[in-house]
Amino acid sequence: MHQGTPIGGGVPVDQATIHYLIDPDGDRTRQRAQLDLLSEMNHAHLERAGADAALEGRIESFELAFRMQTQAPEAMDLGGESPATRALYGLDDPKTASFARQCLLARRFSERGVRFVQVTHGYWDQHEDLTKDHGRLASEVDQPIAGLLKDLKGRGLLDETLVLWGGEFGRTPTLQGKDGRDHHPHAFTMWMAGGGVNAGTSYGITDDYGFYCADQKVHVHDLHATILALLGMDHEQLTFRNAGRDFRLTDVEGRVVREILRA
Repeated sequence: MHQGTPIGGGVPVDQATIHYLIDPDGDRTRQRAQLDLLSEMNHAHLERAGADAALEGRIESFELAFRMQTQAPEAMDLGGESPATRALYGLDDPKTASFARQCLLARRFSERGVRFVQVTHGYWDQHEDLTKDHGRLASEVDQPIAGLLKDLKGRGLLDETLVLWGGEFGRTPTLQGKDGRDHHPHAFTMWMAGGGVNAGTSYGITDDYGFYCADQKVHVHDLHATILALLGMDHEQLTFRNAGRDFRLTDVEGRVVREILRA
């Protein structure tokens, strides 16, 4: 019942929408009656069969979908955004338009109470021609990201909205092939903004070559623990026991990096 809702997939961003958002029948009264009957049948089955997380999630998803049919089209309509906001994100520039639309939708979703929004950009796995291709990719995302942060701050949303930027790993500091870089999990950069993070703080130092972390190392478990702390949760309290051992998102490790948190 807590799964995310994908938007688009396999289509240009300006054509992306939520699948099956529009009821082809168009009669909400009849659709509501159908959902009520289905819910009654499903709850009757739950009473007979006992708790079933999959079925409970399905019941909730039907109700969520019904509500989204009313609210999501308005949330995804950028037609009411001002020319200044469009320019801030780079929405009318062909180079930045695709990612700008995603970032602007992220702001619109966040201000309407959507708790988690993930924005994804393209293919950054450069094993050659890194200077040329990363220059192009960076020029496509820099303005929309800056626009999102400025817009959130201007609307008073940044203090309660955590923005996290990252990828799956870093790149080697040494050359690979034709101006490329190989995968490198030992030292790489992520950044956070808003949401209780202390602005202007840099944490973590690599060796002189950028190969390994030399000081203030942050493991992925530490990152998760810190994110959860910023969301108001203690990662150690999210432990459950299964097959004789304890499990949680941070495994049996994880340290909140309090040095980057706002006092």
